[in-house]
Amino acid sequence: MKAILVEKDQSLSWSDVENPIIKDDQVLVKVECAAVNRADLMQREGDYPPPPGCPDWMGLEVSGEIVELGDEAKKLSNYKIGDKVCALLGGGGYAQYVAVKYDMLMPVPKNCSMIEAAAIPEAFATAYLNLFWEGKIKEGNTLLMNAGASGLASVIIPMAKAFGVRVITTVLDDEKAESIKHLNADRIVVTTKEDISMVLKEELEAGHGVDVAIDCLGGEIMGKCIHYLTHGARWIMIASLAGQKTEIDLKNIFVRNVRIIGSTLRSRTPEVKAQILAKLVEEVFPKVEAGLVKPTIFAHMPITDAEKAHSLLYDNKSVGKVVLEVK
Repeated sequence: MKAILVEKDQSLSWSDVENPIIKDDQVLVKVECAAVNRADLMQREGDYPPPPGCPDWMGLEVSGEIVELGDEAKKLSNYKIGDKVCALLGGGGYAQYVAVKYDMLMPVPKNCSMIEAAAIPEAFATAYLNLFWEGKIKEGNTLLMNAGASGLASVIIPMAKAFGVRVITTVLDDEKAESIKHLNADRIVVTTKEDISMVLKEELEAGHGVDVAIDCLGGEIMGKCIHYLTHGARWIMIASLAGQKTEIDLKNIFVRNVRIIGSTLRSRTPEVKAQILAKLVEEVFPKVEAGLVKPTIFAHMPITDAEKAHSLLYDNKSVGKVVLEVK
């Protein structure tokens, strides 16, 4: 089969690799689509190696068709050959086939295309993990979701709204603000025009401060913003695209009982990931099928255009998810 490999100069090539051999608890999925994530860029650069036992090539989420099942997978699941599924992977999705443990699979929601389904597993599992497991967010709470035009935000914002959460999000310019209006965030802050830390201060003084923040930016502004949260708020760091260092008033942290939480999905055990996927199917998929939550697809293209797809993320041109199609 073929897969996208990273060459020594970090360029990408559609190259021949060994076909996957499934274990008893795995299924073989013929990949139709693979979604692109910023973690793929980090892996390409050598900063985010795949877990032990995973293929060397990138790809954390796919959609496709089951073409083979191991004996244990047949006994322990209801899946069968020909089923359309989406899957959460430790890596290896940029390929024609992938071996997946049966409990890392989810059925494709009824009203989703295969392109949309490929954009569900990683983004939806990350959203669920940080909103509900780490953030313990509740109906009536306020969420700050930084980088509102990102693929992850395109899932987190509507998911939070579907569960009765008020959402504040940030973008860099008016064009990006216009492009995410369909996500229905309650307040979109254009950070070239407004100081987000002053916005959070205003919100707190108005009686509806932020209860949970999901931050992929970090940097200097994180330390300024964290002063203006509700008592007992959770600030969840999932990346540091704007810088790895900040300055924090520690007294403010313990007086307000604010918790700073570091979180990545990839570092979770397979057992935890399986629990998250099961919760997604049970609690979130009904809202997907009702049209309340759906991934925003910015672009889709052949997998041989993976360089172009990555450039959209590197250049911050994407608003929502970018998906690769495997023909």
